Amino acid sequence: MKIESVDAFYLRLPEVRETGDDSQDALLIRVTAGGFTGWGECNASPLPTIAALIAPMSHRACHPVLDSVLGQDLNDPADIGRIYHLVKEKSFDLLQTDHALSGIDIALWDLLGKKQGVPVWSFFAGSNRPKKAYASQLFGDTPEETFEAARAVSQSKFTAAKFGWGAIGHGSLESDRLQIEAVREGLGWDKTFMVDTGCAFDHDVERASSRVMLFEGAGAAWWEEPFVPGALAEYAVLSGLTRTRLAGGEGAHSPDQARHLIDYGKVRFIQIDTGRIGGITPARQVALHARSTGVAYVNHTFTSNLALSASLQPYAEHEDCFAEVPFAPTPLALAIGGETWRLDSSGNIKAPEAPGLGVTPDEAELAPYRVEVEIRCLGEKIWG
Repeated sequence: MKIESVDAFYLRLPEVRETGDDSQDALLIRVTAGGFTGWGECNASPLPTIAALIAPMSHRACHPVLDSVLGQDLNDPADIGRIYHLVKEKSFDLLQTDHALSGIDIALWDLLGKKQGVPVWSFFAGSNRPKKAYASQLFGDTPEETFEAARAVSQSKFTAAKFGWGAIGHGSLESDRLQIEAVREGLGWDKTFMVDTGCAFDHDVERASSRVMLFEGAGAAWWEEPFVPGALAEYAVLSGLTRTRLAGGEGAHSPDQARHLIDYGKVRFIQIDTGRIGGITPARQVALHARSTGVAYVNHTFTSNLALSASLQPYAEHEDCFAEVPFAPTPLALAIGGETWRLDSSGNIKAPEAPGLGVTPDEAELAPYRVEVEIRCLGEKIWG
């Protein structure tokens, strides 16, 4: 079968606020071929990603992404790999390529799984093992808000929680201490706790190291994103200053970036978002590398169940792993993928067993959030 169409859906909440919640808007990709439909989600700003799909060729290594996708054969996993490499070759200098390719690659795997009647993970692995789900939350604006959010998790089936972004790391050591104490007071000590400082320390190892005792004292299972993604030397130095294991990788836009964070940044948890790295194809490469080096692979997901399913596929067979699950999804995230499938009695989650990704958006549910976009170039309408 041949790829007949690739459509993009720009979705947005009525109000987008200045928070770390990246599920306030979304770009979904729908691919059709041979009577089947696949869906993917890009974790990216929608408008520049749409532009990457269609922008007129700038030069040989700067083609619109759709040039390498439409009309291509799609019959087996090798075709998805071939399309992935073709896009990377022809759109090398288009810096939004990996975001746009992410949604397409995910949709291709979803479509192929539906055609063959198998879940996506079965193309890579013979088993689908449960992961310890952790409730992913943002720090509140105040310790009191953080306490209430943590207490909500304590009353749920989740056995682990991560708090991140917000004010953590941006103020004084004392303000951070109050936030961490609020988490532990609300969450209790019977649940695993992780902290995400959202790149707050930039490249400043000295300021980051002043939090070492605070996070160690709180028993943090990991310290996520102390620095910006490319600060490999700083990651490596900090890893030698704390017993708390470092985590990162959600900002990786290629397998090389993720491997470098493992090999040179010395992270012990590599967190990959299939909606950013280029899709399931490169995420699987990172999962294999992580396993070979003894580093724990973890999905990064803070949007919808469509993105959650896609991010669980690359490491479905891995044992004793964590899985990030948004604890309080936005109405838009729910419209895309519905309610999160239930945790088991042990607080675990698995990738869906249904064909493809097992999550298919309902276009009627998406309609209230759709943003109409028209793009004109050289006097002609090229989108919308």
